[in-house]
Amino acid sequence: MTHEIPTRDALIEAGIALLAEGGPEALTLRRAAARAGVSHAAPAHHFKGLRGLQTAIAIRAFARFNRAMETHRDAAADTPFDRLAGICDGYLAFVDGQLGLFHLMFTAADVDRDDPEFCVESDRAYSILRAGCAPFTGGADLVFEGAVWSAVHGYATLGFTQKRGQAGGENPPPFRDLLRLIVPS
Repeated sequence: MTHEIPTRDALIEAGIALLAEGGPEALTLRRAAARAGVSHAAPAHHFKGLRGLQTAIAIRAFARFNRAMETHRDAAADTPFDRLAGICDGYLAFVDGQLGLFHLMFTAADVDRDDPEFCVESDRAYSILRAGCAPFTGGADLVFEGAVWSAVHGYATLGFTQKRGQAGGENPPPFRDLLRLIVPS
């Protein structure tokens, strides 16, 4: 017995694959339908236009992003620095090779950032980071959290994870070295 993926999920996964292959400009409703093996009219039954598909993809991406941060955190040594570094490692591991998806999650103008499911998943991402930062500040500290988030997000945006180990030219410093500059000793 074969197990068929529901059309909505197939369209979301097709959109994720298109973003991975060609970046934000590769994602269209017609291409997602073709990739999912459904009629070009199928997306209209599940989403309110491309914005709806992009929002659904961003929600799924944030759920995977959150799992990556939690998995790396949970695998890290049980010290505050290692757990925070683990969260950042998960952040960077998720982004590596998925810049189109990363762009959609954080900067695409057409994602409905007021969608309740989007808010739950994106808020959860920040709460993971906040919990990792809390041992250093005794609780919520927007300045410290902002410094850590800016550093890891900037490192990812600059593509440093892909530039590590390249021959010819300088490699960027390991992210943990940067994190040590931010984290109070």
